[in-house]
Amino acid sequence: MSKAYQIKVNYAGVGELLKSDEMAALMQEYAQQIQQKAGDGYATDVFYGNSRVMASVYTETQEAAKDNLENNTLLKALGG
Repeated sequence: MSKAYQIKVNYAGVGELLKSDEMAALMQEYAQQIQQKAGDGYATDVFYGNSRVMASVYTETQEAAKDNLENNTLLKALGG
C-alpha cells in the first residue's frame, strides 16, 4: 500500500528563489538563446518585477519589427 505524503511549500523560499541573481542569469541565458534564433535586430532585457525576475526579447529595429509582424519570428524562436 502506498503511504500518504504531505508536502509543505516554503513560499518565502520560493519567492526568494524567483527574485535571485541566479534566476536573473538563467532568464538572461534563455532570452539570449531566443534572440540568437530570431536573428539581427532583436534585443533582450532582464528586469525585476514585484514577485519574480522576468526577461523579454523584443524588436530593436524597424526591419526586425516588420519581420516579426510578417513571419512571427519571435513566436517561432520560442518553438511555437
